[in-house]
Amino acid sequence: MTDTRALAEGSWVPRACTLPTAEQPLRLAEFDELFASAVIRVESVDTSRVHLELRPEPTVAAGAAELMVRETGCCSFFTFSLTATGGQLALDVALPAGHADVLDALTARAAAGGQP
Repeated sequence: MTDTRALAEGSWVPRACTLPTAEQPLRLAEFDELFASAVIRVESVDTSRVHLELRPEPTVAAGAAELMVRETGCCSFFTFSLTATGGQLALDVALPAGHADVLDALTARAAAGGQP
């Protein structure tokens, strides 16, 4: 059994998400915007973590941090680590093994620039 439910073609939402259903497409659109506008490189580290290299700009860091804080409010099983060092900005996303399909979907979406 999968751990995601389709909202629309190419979208994903963990079953454990507590965000109201009506708000879920808006949150997905925010992730897609981040993926399309800020992701430079995507590296799948292992089955529980993906590394996203972002454009090293203060507005990107602030926007990503704000989105990640809101996301952990409804999906507390996500672990986000935003790191700025050496002129680079990186976002690591980790999920427990039971949510591997969610991470796979997020990784694919990020690699596709927010496109399904």
